[in-house]
Amino acid sequence: MDAKNFTTTILVNTKDTNAVYDAINHVRDWWTGEIEGGTFALGDEFIYRYGDLHYSKHKLVEMIPGRKIVWQTTDSRLNSFKDKTEWNGTTITFDITPKDGQTEVRFTHAGLVPAFECYGDCSGAWTGFIQKSLRSFIETGKAEPAW
Repeated sequence: MDAKNFTTTILVNTKDTNAVYDAINHVRDWWTGEIEGGTFALGDEFIYRYGDLHYSKHKLVEMIPGRKIVWQTTDSRLNSFKDKTEWNGTTITFDITPKDGQTEVRFTHAGLVPAFECYGDCSGAWTGFIQKSLRSFIETGKAEPAW
């Protein structure tokens, strides 16, 4: 069984890593759904909801301006799956790195592994949000729907 965490990477057309960092922290602008709480400062906690299908609570546990953002998932309820709490204790990391006049964003959801029932749906959703919505928001200031 593959225990590999879900990761996807984008290369965005800007070399301003601080602008990329700021865009990622504007979670409401690129992650489709309802968000309550703070998303900008170390220790902030926010709740993400997508209808009655998805609820998750995240705490910002590491923030290095222009370089890294880490969320700890402290609670979840994924109503389409048997184990509705699969995200509990997982960690979401955005690593930001200058690369050839652009910026690379490496997104990793540590703990979201192929053994999870939600892996297919969740990794597919994250791919859309990161590859399409977040990339567009960083490059144009306007997110594209993930699907």
